[in-house]
Amino acid sequence: MSAPVCFASPDWLQWGRDAQHSGSMPVSAQSADAILSDTVVDPNATANYEENDDLLAHYQVPLIQGKSVYMEYKSRNFTSIVNWQTQIWGMKRSDWKNGQLVPVWAFASDWKPVPFGDWDWAQYPNSYGIFLGPSWEPVFHGAVAGRWVYVPGAGGSLFKLNKNNGVVVSRYKPFGSSIDPNTCLNGPVTVSNGNVYYNVIQLHSSAPWSNDVAGSWLVRIAPNGAISKVSYSALTPGAPAATDPCAVPFFWAGDTSSLPWPPSPNAVPPTTQCGSQRAAMNVAPAVAPDGTVYTVSRAHRSRGHGYLIAVKGNLSPKWATSLRGLLNDGCNVSLPPNGSIGGCTVGATAGVDPATNERPAGIVHEDGSSSPTVAPDGTVLYGAYTRYNFAQGLLMRFNASGQFLEAYNFGWDTTDGIYPHDGTYSIVMKENHYGDVGSYCNAESVCPSNRTTTYPSNPEAYYVTQLSPSLVPEWQWQNTNTDSCVRNPDNSITCTTDHPNGFEFCVNHVAIDQNGVVYANSEDGNLYAIAQGGILKQSLFLNLALGAAYTPVSIGPDGKIYSQNFGHLIVVGAAP
Repeated sequence: MSAPVCFASPDWLQWGRDAQHSGSMPVSAQSADAILSDTVVDPNATANYEENDDLLAHYQVPLIQGKSVYMEYKSRNFTSIVNWQTQIWGMKRSDWKNGQLVPVWAFASDWKPVPFGDWDWAQYPNSYGIFLGPSWEPVFHGAVAGRWVYVPGAGGSLFKLNKNNGVVVSRYKPFGSSIDPNTCLNGPVTVSNGNVYYNVIQLHSSAPWSNDVAGSWLVRIAPNGAISKVSYSALTPGAPAATDPCAVPFFWAGDTSSLPWPPSPNAVPPTTQCGSQRAAMNVAPAVAPDGTVYTVSRAHRSRGHGYLIAVKGNLSPKWATSLRGLLNDGCNVSLPPNGSIGGCTVGATAGVDPATNERPAGIVHEDGSSSPTVAPDGTVLYGAYTRYNFAQGLLMRFNASGQFLEAYNFGWDTTDGIYPHDGTYSIVMKENHYGDVGSYCNAESVCPSNRTTTYPSNPEAYYVTQLSPSLVPEWQWQNTNTDSCVRNPDNSITCTTDHPNGFEFCVNHVAIDQNGVVYANSEDGNLYAIAQGGILKQSLFLNLALGAAYTPVSIGPDGKIYSQNFGHLIVVGAAP
């Protein structure tokens, strides 16, 4: 039997709450009766949403220590999603005083995210090209440890702030005294036993996504301030070389006329130069109790060539498992039968990905924030992307030696929570069965986008799901709300019925209290509290139903629930 998770303190100090990313708090959450505080942390959310009809951004989880709240904030104008670097990111501390969340200090960082992605026409100048890099604003994400707050800085640097006053105590510069704007701290900071871990990508100044990376590293700051780092090329010794050919989908070679896919049962996918292995976008390293660090990489120019990586405490390689060729659930398995609507071409090999005619890869997607979770039994969970199953992705499970064990039919942009109970544990996650997306392609005549009508046995639906350690469903709760609502200035709520199949869960990491109650926010603008057994305990409308950003939830030591909606930090709890 597995041992229960051991908690060091009832605070939420980093992505996933702890270094294993469990998302569990050893306290009972308060009753979700009322909005206790509503603070704007992203004044640019409106401009982002108006430009894109979705809020294309990733946000930090609210960090809670005692009565103090540490949260990212943004300032300066948003000009365009393709030029998000014009904004300024920072960390702000606020304290609870007399029932109010009162600002204490704010620190503006010089950190900038990697640039917006771009189409690479070099390999296929007469076709659709390949889109490389992120199209969602990457995450700015610090961590709290002891007396310090760690905040991302420019050039792959890290600020160490005095948590009492926000003053810089140290600035760690693993790449020299100068600040290179093409060297970017990428993803959340992780803290374990006084060690601080984070990822860095160094891009070329021109055509950063078409050109190979200049380098990528996992960085560690020791408790005494000593800096060490290891390159991702050293951590993935068996990966394809930067100039090796990597398979890409038929679509990327402009071969849409050949639908349904694969174009023939023996079709060979086109290739492009792989590019070097580098840190996945927005990934937070996870650290097991034995000190093993888990992280994720991908080929810079091919998202289908990724690795789950284990690193020893001294940053030497332990193992790297390719996410490619482990799956076998594509054509004629999770897809409709070959030759039928939404299915692969007649004669296609069972199990292959129709876009490559190869065994499916767990894709490391640039717009996700999936990070490894270390379960109490030492197994490792990672949510990969797959397109052939209605873009749902797959949750992949590995043992501590890197052996692939099994997968579950959802994994897109989720870091999975752990609910320890009765000498074992359960895995908790969102599970979105997306609508308005064809089974594996965007051509209406081949893969109709109305999933509910075309595939009534596998309709559009949105769940919170709890799984056993071996990924067997224990319960699900489905969001069946059909109303888009908005909170008016007078606090009244206006609703329109326009979502007949419910709303997706935009949370990328749930929060779980000691009773197993799961807290998740949804694109319908509600915060949901779901009790064990899949029973709705409470819901509370926050502000606005919208195509929402990816927003994690946290729980404070006093049981308050910290959620987000439309660039607002919204704290929920028992009515005063």
